[in-house]
Amino acid sequence: MKRTLNKIFSSPFISRNRRALVILADICIYILISAAVYLYLILSHDMSCEFNIFAFNVMMFGIFCFILHLSVGNQKKLWRYAGAREYLDIFLSDVIAFIIYLLVMRVFLWTKSSPFAMAAVASCSLVAKLVMRFVYRIYRQSFSGTTADPNEKTHEKRVVAIVGAGNAGVTLVEELRRNENSPYDIWGLIDDDTEKIGKNIQGIDVKCSISDMADNIKNSNVQEVILAIPSLPVERRREIALICAGLRCKLRILPDTLMAMENANFSASVRDVQVEDLLGRTVIKLDQNVTGKFVTGKTIVVTGGGGSIGSELCRQLASHNPKKLIIFDIFENNAYDLKNELLRLLKNSDVEVEIEIGSVRDKERIEQLFEKYHPDIVFHAAAHKHVPLMEHNPAEAVKNNIFGTYNFMSTALKYRCPKFVMISTDKAVNPTSVMGATKRYCEYMTFALAKRPDCHTEFVSVRFGNVLASSGSVIPLFQRQIELGGPVTITDKRMTRYFMTIPEAASLVLTASAMAHQTEIYVLHMGKAMKILDLAENLIRLSGFEPYKDIEIKEIGMRPGEKLYEEPLIDEDIHFKTANDKIYVEKQPDDSEVRDIDADFAVLNDALRTGKDEEVVKALKKVVPDFDRDNARNSEPETFYHQN
Repeated sequence: MKRTLNKIFSSPFISRNRRALVILADICIYILISAAVYLYLILSHDMSCEFNIFAFNVMMFGIFCFILHLSVGNQKKLWRYAGAREYLDIFLSDVIAFIIYLLVMRVFLWTKSSPFAMAAVASCSLVAKLVMRFVYRIYRQSFSGTTADPNEKTHEKRVVAIVGAGNAGVTLVEELRRNENSPYDIWGLIDDDTEKIGKNIQGIDVKCSISDMADNIKNSNVQEVILAIPSLPVERRREIALICAGLRCKLRILPDTLMAMENANFSASVRDVQVEDLLGRTVIKLDQNVTGKFVTGKTIVVTGGGGSIGSELCRQLASHNPKKLIIFDIFENNAYDLKNELLRLLKNSDVEVEIEIGSVRDKERIEQLFEKYHPDIVFHAAAHKHVPLMEHNPAEAVKNNIFGTYNFMSTALKYRCPKFVMISTDKAVNPTSVMGATKRYCEYMTFALAKRPDCHTEFVSVRFGNVLASSGSVIPLFQRQIELGGPVTITDKRMTRYFMTIPEAASLVLTASAMAHQTEIYVLHMGKAMKILDLAENLIRLSGFEPYKDIEIKEIGMRPGEKLYEEPLIDEDIHFKTANDKIYVEKQPDDSEVRDIDADFAVLNDALRTGKDEEVVKALKKVVPDFDRDNARNSEPETFYHQN
């Protein structure tokens, strides 16, 4: 029987003619109720209302009801998803229609009718319409999805616990329960509000507090946990992620912004937990209005535009309507894919996106680029960044990172480009690696070129830490190792790093660039450093495995050029905050500390001509005085993050 009804309700004919059928059902109810009331009048020998008069009044009231229901759109509603608002619309439509009917009949005095008779028709038909919809809703929600065709494959539902018994959690429960195709059975709600624990909400029990969820879930059949507290502090969210990881339950999260959206589909918007959820801090949001004023209408070049940081820079820049956006890269595939992505995003925009293929080492090619576009801003993200690889290839690091950067800087100076932004790294602080030393020298160059009397360019350096999920970073490596069954390799259990997301890094670059009015080095406040060991363990747990039991963690020793601890600033005592409390500026060096680029280049070129890596490293040590390859920073520094 249920299977037959399911087929009827879901048939194409019903779907196509749903609105007409609802109207027909309401008319039938109204006619039957009217007939029943008139029959009652006859049986009770109430002759105050003749049939013609009664029928006329019924018709008039019916017309007013029909018009009110159409204007509100009651026939368009999907009643299997109805809530209090939909039932209230039906109630108010009938009440207002009855009031209009009374006023019209009284003013025009068309005919008379028993007030009792019409009140009975109005109230009984209203109750009948509401009951019909309620019964239909209960049937569709309770039985429609339970009787499957025996010839069709059935899928076992996953048992889920919902953390949060507030507005978001209750709305999610409602959506999951009324969705006949929901993949979930709800085990219960979890909330820290002691008044809710033990209570029943929407037929679901509030089982326990967040602190007790591990004990309550571990012996249950819960397979997934949905976090439905959008306002939950990031530290608490991280705790829940780790609890779920320990229970081997998949954690999914309701996005923070969802509660502000009208008619949001909560169940469809639940997302998987992301690595950013383990940052241990809130993702930093910077003022985009400042960036918009700085970028709009400008011609902009992004070197290394196809890379992780360069491509995100291009995406964020494109959203602020520059005049032209030029992607400069030596690797054409990534640049081509990025351009196609941007063109899709900008299909209704006037932003011009161009790809220019070339190397930062090719000075003539760079001259052609500036001659063709005369850019207003250059974002220099092109560089060799992999620390161990640059230890084995120091000459290539110098040619690309130092001389390639100088090619772009000097050309920008020659063509009076208003602003040049150089992407640096925290590895440039007290560098122990070739890569860090080359980036530190690039910072030197920004100050040296800015001191030249013919300089009309603002040179800015932006320094940040490790970028989550960027190419070559530790996160993708760990994820691949986990997929292969381990072991997950870490260099040293004591090692810590500052992490930030790719959008954060790009946003910092843009904001700092907009703020800068002189040659400066900008640093992002990245919170506390994270232990690489903790990151590895948490990723293993979030992948559904137990560290050291299912997936081994192997310590392989520090690689050449690596530090145990990174530092964001050269000197803790010479930095200051900007107007944005998440961005710091490092003090400029004195004139006596500014490097003589010509002399330094002579030293580096002499070393490169020998073809010997050790000579190149010696030359780097001469031109970068704080380059100490043998210092692995084995003691944790007191960073300004702890002081502020």
